[in-house]
Amino acid sequence: MHLPQNMKMFFKDEKLKRQEMQSSNLYVGNLSYSVTGEDLRELFSQFGEVKEAKVIGDRGFGFVEMNTTEAAAKAVEELNETEYEGRTIKVNEARPRQERSNRDRGGYQKSGYKKY
Repeated sequence: MHLPQNMKMFFKDEKLKRQEMQSSNLYVGNLSYSVTGEDLRELFSQFGEVKEAKVIGDRGFGFVEMNTTEAAAKAVEELNETEYEGRTIKVNEARPRQERSNRDRGGYQKSGYKKY
């Protein structure tokens, strides 16, 4: 059966909505550089209790940890691709941080140049 492109997108979106969030930790990207952790806490608190909200330096992104996965899912559904402080923000489930070894950093080591 051949479906029109817009119907394929509908089914894809519905499938994504049905997937349960595994974590209550959210990534928030494309933030204005003036946004603070307190600003994020206020924005996300309308969807449930916020355990922690932090902006990573002047990098334009941050993380919000909600009290429940249900609250996190609602925040993603309502805030992803919306405008906040003049920018279209990206909100989705944060991926677990991967450990990096010293070898992954490249360049210099404590003793000077990296030895090959």
